[in-house]
Amino acid sequence: MTTTTGQPKSVRVLGLLTIIFGIIFIIAGGITWGAVASNLAAEQITVSEDAQAFGGQLVDTPWEAWFQADIINTHALEATDGQTYAQLDQDDERRGTVMTASFLRASLFTSVVAFGVALLVVGIGVVFILIGWALRKVGTTTYADTTAPVAPDPVV
Repeated sequence: MTTTTGQPKSVRVLGLLTIIFGIIFIIAGGITWGAVASNLAAEQITVSEDAQAFGGQLVDTPWEAWFQADIINTHALEATDGQTYAQLDQDDERRGTVMTASFLRASLFTSVVAFGVALLVVGIGVVFILIGWALRKVGTTTYADTTAPVAPDPVV
Protein backbone atom coordinates (compact mmCIF):
# COMPACT_ATOMS: atom_id res chain seq x y z
CA MET A 1 0.00 0.00 0.00
CA THR A 2 1.31 3.44 -0.95
CA THR A 3 0.46 6.56 1.10
CA THR A 4 0.80 10.02 -0.39
CA THR A 5 0.35 13.26 1.53
CA GLY A 6 -0.54 16.40 -0.35
CA GLN A 7 -2.47 19.61 -0.02
CA PRO A 8 -4.70 21.08 -2.67
CA LYS A 9 -3.07 24.27 -3.89
CA SER A 10 -6.34 26.22 -3.67
CA VAL A 11 -6.63 25.55 0.09
CA ARG A 12 -3.04 26.65 0.69
CA VAL A 13 -3.60 29.83 -1.33
CA LEU A 14 -6.89 30.55 0.46
CA GLY A 15 -5.16 30.06 3.81
CA LEU A 16 -2.36 32.41 2.80
CA LEU A 17 -4.81 35.07 1.58
CA THR A 18 -6.76 34.81 4.82
CA ILE A 19 -3.56 35.31 6.82
CA ILE A 20 -2.63 38.34 4.68
CA PHE A 21 -6.07 39.88 5.23
CA GLY A 22 -5.70 39.22 8.95
CA ILE A 23 -2.40 41.08 9.01
CA ILE A 24 -3.94 43.97 7.07
CA PHE A 25 -6.84 44.13 9.55
CA ILE A 26 -4.47 44.19 12.53
CA ILE A 27 -2.40 46.98 10.97
CA ALA A 28 -5.50 48.99 10.03
CA GLY A 29 -6.98 48.62 13.52
CA GLY A 30 -3.71 49.63 15.13
CA ILE A 31 -3.34 52.67 12.90
CA THR A 32 -6.93 53.71 13.61
CA TRP A 33 -6.43 53.33 17.37
CA GLY A 34 -3.26 55.43 17.16
CA ALA A 35 -4.90 58.11 15.02
CA VAL A 36 -7.85 58.48 17.38
CA ALA A 37 -5.54 58.57 20.42
CA SER A 38 -3.23 61.18 18.89
CA ASN A 39 -6.11 63.37 17.73
CA LEU A 40 -7.69 63.24 21.18
CA ALA A 41 -4.35 64.06 22.80
CA ALA A 42 -3.91 67.02 20.42
CA GLU A 43 -7.12 68.51 21.83
CA GLN A 44 -5.36 68.79 25.22
CA ILE A 45 -8.45 67.64 27.14
CA THR A 46 -7.71 66.74 30.74
CA VAL A 47 -10.03 64.56 32.80
CA SER A 48 -11.66 66.64 35.52
CA GLU A 49 -10.18 66.06 38.99
CA ASP A 50 -13.59 65.12 40.38
CA ALA A 51 -14.19 62.36 37.83
CA GLN A 52 -14.63 58.81 39.14
CA ALA A 53 -11.31 57.77 37.58
CA PHE A 54 -8.32 59.17 35.66
CA GLY A 55 -8.61 62.64 37.23
CA GLY A 56 -5.98 65.04 35.89
CA GLN A 57 -4.90 62.74 33.05
CA LEU A 58 -4.76 63.69 29.39
CA VAL A 59 -7.67 62.21 27.42
CA ASP A 60 -6.10 59.84 24.88
CA THR A 61 -7.74 56.49 25.65
CA PRO A 62 -11.35 55.32 25.49
CA TRP A 63 -11.54 54.97 29.27
CA GLU A 64 -10.42 58.54 29.88
CA ALA A 65 -12.85 59.80 27.23
CA TRP A 66 -15.68 57.85 28.88
CA PHE A 67 -15.00 59.24 32.36
CA GLN A 68 -14.58 62.79 31.06
CA ALA A 69 -17.92 62.53 29.23
CA ASP A 70 -19.51 61.22 32.42
CA ILE A 71 -18.23 64.09 34.57
CA ILE A 72 -19.32 66.64 31.95
CA ASN A 73 -22.83 65.23 32.30
CA THR A 74 -22.59 65.43 36.10
CA HIS A 75 -21.49 69.08 35.94
CA ALA A 76 -24.22 69.97 33.44
CA LEU A 77 -26.90 68.40 35.62
CA GLU A 78 -25.53 70.18 38.69
CA ALA A 79 -25.70 73.50 36.84
CA THR A 80 -29.35 72.92 35.92
CA ASP A 81 -30.57 71.37 39.18
CA GLY A 82 -30.86 67.97 37.47
CA GLN A 83 -32.75 69.16 34.41
CA THR A 84 -31.76 68.12 30.91
CA TYR A 85 -31.71 70.38 27.86
CA ALA A 86 -35.22 69.30 26.87
CA GLN A 87 -36.57 70.03 30.35
CA LEU A 88 -35.27 73.60 30.54
CA ASP A 89 -37.44 76.51 29.46
CA GLN A 90 -36.68 77.86 26.00
CA ASP A 91 -35.53 81.19 27.36
CA ASP A 92 -33.39 79.67 30.15
CA GLU A 93 -29.84 80.94 29.72
CA ARG A 94 -28.46 77.61 30.99
CA ARG A 95 -29.65 75.85 27.83
CA GLY A 96 -26.53 76.94 25.95
CA THR A 97 -24.29 75.44 28.61
CA VAL A 98 -26.22 72.18 28.63
CA MET A 99 -26.21 72.05 24.83
CA THR A 100 -22.44 72.55 24.73
CA ALA A 101 -22.02 69.84 27.37
CA SER A 102 -24.16 67.52 25.25
CA PHE A 103 -22.04 68.20 22.15
CA LEU A 104 -18.82 67.59 24.09
CA ARG A 105 -20.16 64.32 25.48
CA ALA A 106 -21.27 63.19 22.02
CA SER A 107 -17.81 63.93 20.62
CA LEU A 108 -16.10 62.02 23.41
CA PHE A 109 -18.47 59.07 23.01
CA THR A 110 -17.76 59.09 19.26
CA SER A 111 -14.09 58.61 20.05
CA VAL A 112 -14.99 55.75 22.40
CA VAL A 113 -16.88 54.08 19.53
CA ALA A 114 -13.91 54.66 17.18
CA PHE A 115 -11.59 52.98 19.69
CA GLY A 116 -14.04 50.08 19.92
CA VAL A 117 -14.22 49.65 16.16
CA ALA A 118 -10.42 49.72 15.94
CA LEU A 119 -10.17 47.02 18.61
CA LEU A 120 -12.84 44.97 16.84
CA VAL A 121 -10.89 45.14 13.57
CA VAL A 122 -7.72 43.98 15.34
CA GLY A 123 -9.67 41.09 16.85
CA ILE A 124 -11.08 40.13 13.46
CA GLY A 125 -7.54 40.23 12.08
CA VAL A 126 -6.39 37.78 14.74
CA VAL A 127 -9.31 35.47 13.91
CA PHE A 128 -8.46 35.68 10.19
CA ILE A 129 -4.86 34.70 10.90
CA LEU A 130 -6.00 31.72 12.97
CA ILE A 131 -8.44 30.63 10.26
CA GLY A 132 -5.75 30.99 7.60
CA TRP A 133 -3.30 28.99 9.67
CA ALA A 134 -5.96 26.29 10.21
CA LEU A 135 -6.74 26.16 6.48
CA ARG A 136 -3.09 25.64 5.69
CA LYS A 137 -2.71 22.91 8.34
CA VAL A 138 -6.03 21.10 7.99
CA GLY A 139 -5.99 21.23 4.20
CA THR A 140 -3.40 18.45 4.18
CA THR A 141 -4.94 15.36 2.61
CA THR A 142 -3.66 11.81 2.87
CA TYR A 143 -4.24 9.50 -0.07
CA ALA A 144 -3.82 5.77 0.33
CA ASP A 145 -3.46 3.41 -2.61
CA THR A 146 -5.64 0.49 -1.57
CA THR A 147 -5.17 -1.61 -4.66
CA ALA A 148 -3.44 -4.86 -3.91
CA PRO A 149 0.04 -5.13 -5.31
CA VAL A 150 0.25 -7.34 -8.35
CA ALA A 151 2.27 -10.43 -7.65
CA PRO A 152 4.74 -11.37 -10.33
CA ASP A 153 3.89 -14.40 -12.41
CA PRO A 154 5.57 -17.48 -11.04
CA VAL A 155 8.52 -18.66 -13.03
CA VAL A 156 8.07 -22.17 -14.33
